[in-house]
Amino acid sequence: MDGAHGAALQLQQLLPTSSANPAREASFSYKENLIGALLAIFGHLVVSIALNLQKYCHIRLAGSKDPRAYFKTKTWWLGLFLMLLGELGVFASYAFAPLSLIVPLSAVSVIASAIIGIIFIKEKWKPKDFLRRYILSFVGCGLAIVGTYLLVTFAPNSHEKMTGDNIIRHLVSWPFLLYMLVEIILFCLLLYFYKERSANNIVVILLLVALLGSMTVVTVKAVAGMLVLSIQGNLQLDYPIFYVMVVCMVATAVYQAAFLGQASQMYDSSLIASVGYILSTTVAITAGAVFYLDFLGQDVLHVCMFALGCLIAFLGVFLITRNRKKAIPFEPYISMDAMPDEGAG
Repeated sequence: MDGAHGAALQLQQLLPTSSANPAREASFSYKENLIGALLAIFGHLVVSIALNLQKYCHIRLAGSKDPRAYFKTKTWWLGLFLMLLGELGVFASYAFAPLSLIVPLSAVSVIASAIIGIIFIKEKWKPKDFLRRYILSFVGCGLAIVGTYLLVTFAPNSHEKMTGDNIIRHLVSWPFLLYMLVEIILFCLLLYFYKERSANNIVVILLLVALLGSMTVVTVKAVAGMLVLSIQGNLQLDYPIFYVMVVCMVATAVYQAAFLGQASQMYDSSLIASVGYILSTTVAITAGAVFYLDFLGQDVLHVCMFALGCLIAFLGVFLITRNRKKAIPFEPYISMDAMPDEGAG
């Protein structure tokens, strides 16, 4: 009896500890989500500022006979430094928060660009005319901010150490292998229609970008997570899968940029921004849900509110970019290839 009583006491002592662990782990994982979200928001904001600084520099020197005059300006180099800093912040964010949370936060770039674009406009507007002209941008920014808040609040709370063993286990899991098979078939079909049938529809091109982008973010999260673990003392760089992921990350990013460049030659940048954001975010969240099991164990309410946040952010980005054709003053720098000395030959 004494032995049974002692065992019962030990069990009672263990129960509070074991029940407290999930709460402690949940609190820690929410902090990781917040750190990742703040890094991503900071990164996208800084990248947006950097791009606009460089665009501004290009415009001011558009009439220069030296096509590389902007290299001699401090503004352009400041933009380059800020861009690298912002990209580093976005890269680091993948190591802390689920992929499904980080990817939609690229809406911050669209919001920041819209605000900066309005600030840099030189024309003087009467308040009524200004409000009428930019009402869609203001509404879109508001919706995108609300959507971002919902995304951060109801993001999946799944956290897993990005060890080489865990990544290999996910890589050979049958859900991801099935997903990869479907994605490869879809990519090949789209590529065939785009190249052989001249299907230059923007959805076709940006869906190719989104499919490549989904693999880019999957590999980015793996690489970032393994690097952070290595810095913390749990060395992961001796796993061959790390270098496989690095190669896949670089390759998919390069081809993604190539397709984006082709799209920019045929379609307006505002249309590319809105359609690309919606397609890339949707496909990337799907890839994260399959590979990293982001939504495994999440309750229905959180999943539905997260989906609602995505839809609101999509609508906000669409409204912002719809008004951008008239609002953004930085478009002319794109046509700088018509330099005076070209016609001289």
